[in-house]
Amino acid sequence: MVAPDVLRAALTRCLDHTDLDALGAKYEGKVRDNYTTRDGRRFIVVTDRISAFDRVLGTIPFKGQVLNGLAAWWFRETAGIVPNHMLRVPDPNVLECVECTPVLVEMVVRAYATGTTSTSLWTHYERGVRDYCGHKLPDGLKKHQKLPEPILTPTTKAPKGEHDVSGSREEILATGHVTARDFDEAAELAMRLFAAGQRVCAARGLILVDTKYEFGRTHDGKLVVIDEIHTPDSSRFWQHRTYAQKFAAGQDPDPLDKDFVRRWYLGQGYKGDGEAPAMPDEVRVGAAERYVAAYEQITGTAFVPDTEPPLSRLHRNLGLGGTR
Repeated sequence: MVAPDVLRAALTRCLDHTDLDALGAKYEGKVRDNYTTRDGRRFIVVTDRISAFDRVLGTIPFKGQVLNGLAAWWFRETAGIVPNHMLRVPDPNVLECVECTPVLVEMVVRAYATGTTSTSLWTHYERGVRDYCGHKLPDGLKKHQKLPEPILTPTTKAPKGEHDVSGSREEILATGHVTARDFDEAAELAMRLFAAGQRVCAARGLILVDTKYEFGRTHDGKLVVIDEIHTPDSSRFWQHRTYAQKFAAGQDPDPLDKDFVRRWYLGQGYKGDGEAPAMPDEVRVGAAERYVAAYEQITGTAFVPDTEPPLSRLHRNLGLGGTR
């Protein structure tokens, strides 16, 4: 683990934005700044921004390095199962990739009846919904209970600042933003990746509860997984050793993901509407500790942060000269 004083010292040096126009055309997502080059590459700069409730809420020390390193680890681990867009890791916060045309649907796979947000499976189930994204759910499920089998609950890819909308295959196809061919091929790859993720996580003492995948087509038409996979941002993880006891007692499982931040905001009465409360430093450090713990438990290796000021390091490692 990273020492708490190192995390606290990094609170004022988080990477909250980039301006690397020399790399290429910029698209800014909630967490990632993407730069597309003229020769068909994409540089994904993973910042320390954290998003929940479909909005950016602040920064977490070393979060970008954890996410980038973990995504690269998973891409290498699963390359023989599903192809991906990664080329190399030129900087702790950067992934260099093949530029792809994104498939405009997020493939969300869920294995448990859980969640805390308005779009979660459990929120709908608690309200009496039994037909969720085209799946018939049995009566009598309890919160955090394992589903009979993992289910696919795809969502639209909303622009930044707007909410994703879940739906069945038919409802997603009816939007006209994704073809049946792309949807079905991506769905098959998503279920394959989820099964692989479950196996790896189980061997590390973790439960892969749910996750989301994004896909794109390369210039020659190959469908590949893009963005990130199986990180604390895109996935929910629980500790296996305490799950059964916690579930039997009607308690929340021990999480290892950004639900720590979501739960703090829900405790403040914030659910995504209006201005968000400022995140206290102790919550930011606590979140950083959980991100690092996830990295180390999943990969089986220590996370060693690069403490150099991130902007100057980015310019050097990407061959852009001094900071501006």
